[in-house]
Amino acid sequence: MTHKAVPFDDLDRKIIAALLDNGRASFAEIGTAIGLSSTAVKRRVDRLREHNVITGFSATVRPAALGWLTEAYVEVYCDSAAPPRRLAEVVRNHPEIAAAMTVTGGADALLHVRATDVEHFEEVLERIRTEPFIRKTISYMVLSHLLPDAPEAGAQAANERA
Repeated sequence: MTHKAVPFDDLDRKIIAALLDNGRASFAEIGTAIGLSSTAVKRRVDRLREHNVITGFSATVRPAALGWLTEAYVEVYCDSAAPPRRLAEVVRNHPEIAAAMTVTGGADALLHVRATDVEHFEEVLERIRTEPFIRKTISYMVLSHLLPDAPEAGAQAANERA
């Protein structure tokens, strides 16, 4: 898969930084902050979306507010017959898996799992282990987030924490 380079300048970087800081900022607000008209900001955002630089907009929700109180990372070790697309099929069937990726090193994949409690996590782990090509798993329960403002921690917007 080849990715074509997108013309990208300092104003584009400023627009992206503004959207990362506040995804609900209006084109007018961004334009005022970086010295462009709202129309020019919209054109640039449209171009960045068209070229898949900006792939979407979303809300960040504190997982505990939704009842996800337990969090873990699970290393998955597979038999040699498990291609990444097969792993992707499996993880899509588990809504508790917040993120999944193939990795280098001993494990074949790393899963970020959220559950309501330890019992629920154990049930999710057992469901994952029933896949015939999964040889073993190693789990790491999250005790605390050292970077609490990171999206992986379910960070809230800065103005909501204050």
